[in-house]
Amino acid sequence: MAKRKRKIQDTDSLYNILRYYVDFMLYRSFKEIKYIGLEKIPTDGAVILAPNHANALMDALVVLGRKKEPTVFVARADLFKIPILAKIFHFLKIMPIMRIRDGVSEVKKNDDTIQKSIDVLLDKVPFCILPEGTHRAKHSLLPLGKGIFRIAIQTQELLGEKAPLYIVPLGLEYGNFFRFRSTVLVQVGEPINVKEFLASRTDEPTPVVINEMKEVLSQRMKENIVYIPDDEHYDATYELCAIMNNQYAKEYARKNGVKKRELTTRYACNKEIVAQIQKLRQENPERAEELLTYAKKVHDARSKAGISLSSLVVKRPFYTNLLKNLIFLVTLPYTLAAGIVTLPLTGVVGFLLSKFKDRAFYNSVRYVATLLLWPIILIIYAILAFCLLPWEWALAAWILTIPASIAAQDAYRLLRIMISDIKYINNRSLIKMVRKVRELYNKSIN
Repeated sequence: MAKRKRKIQDTDSLYNILRYYVDFMLYRSFKEIKYIGLEKIPTDGAVILAPNHANALMDALVVLGRKKEPTVFVARADLFKIPILAKIFHFLKIMPIMRIRDGVSEVKKNDDTIQKSIDVLLDKVPFCILPEGTHRAKHSLLPLGKGIFRIAIQTQELLGEKAPLYIVPLGLEYGNFFRFRSTVLVQVGEPINVKEFLASRTDEPTPVVINEMKEVLSQRMKENIVYIPDDEHYDATYELCAIMNNQYAKEYARKNGVKKRELTTRYACNKEIVAQIQKLRQENPERAEELLTYAKKVHDARSKAGISLSSLVVKRPFYTNLLKNLIFLVTLPYTLAAGIVTLPLTGVVGFLLSKFKDRAFYNSVRYVATLLLWPIILIIYAILAFCLLPWEWALAAWILTIPASIAAQDAYRLLRIMISDIKYINNRSLIKMVRKVRELYNKSIN
């Protein structure tokens, strides 16, 4: 009897073991990861996960980290041109997919991937496709491609009455797209039951059904992110989100019995601020233009001064972050040592980052480099320690070295925030501008 060819969705012991390490490093790569609404993901049928695409490889890793079960992904096909990488990607349960930018003739090669995707779904293994087709480090959403809907419709036709297929929208909200050890909030939207969707549109041609499904999914994805629809006023709008968030957070926290600095609180307040700005643009375009123009001036002045957005969130940033600053100073001897022992990793990461023009890849590069290199560096340090020191001292030194990469990153983040806060409290003109934009916002909205 011929041996069955191994499928990409098949369980693999080595894969399952490595998942623990991958997930462990993922949770060390963020200050906080919070999942909301995982119970909405159906268990009675096949599932396609559809997240927004804002942060390169980190998007897929964050989706994967929601649960220990395997999930099959797709990635841009050009990454598979190197044979060894193609094998690694297959092991990691990632399939190639051509994009429209690769040319119409190349897109036709997706038929094989589509058939394999259908096979994955028929085996009830979660399948994840980022429907925008490309990433963009913004709180927005690009037009969705048609591939996800072609796969969904064909799979549902094969499933028939046996089981439904669901497209589950996911909203990924990053605290900072480019900073390692930032935060991410993952929210599950209302799933689309493809079986019911198709049953209600039996008289409509497939292209029309696809467009209608695309509109529904796009809307549900937007509902679960801070969606800023206007690129022209993007910087001004997000600047206002940062400046006004604390004011909204106080009231939101009081009403809902939550902490004002929780990810869900910041998210809800940013959503409300964006909604208020869009409402103002409709009802009073002149006032909205005045507000957004001045907010853009604040953005430009802050960026030129090298001040972080986080410094504008509260009225007295240095004093608000006083405890963090004290922790930084108290732990400085250790973090300085951590910075020294992580220099090999920092050097490699710095070299790799210099090869990427797109900053959205920065965290992905940091993650992969740390995942692969830090264990090797730790082994080298262990050998050196036990060769040069008594075993008690060697063991203690090595244990202290294990969290050094995280400690160094956190220390750098705290130092950067402290410097930014000091710059801000000494920039009287910017403080006046921020105060004025707050007053202008409250006057315009109220």
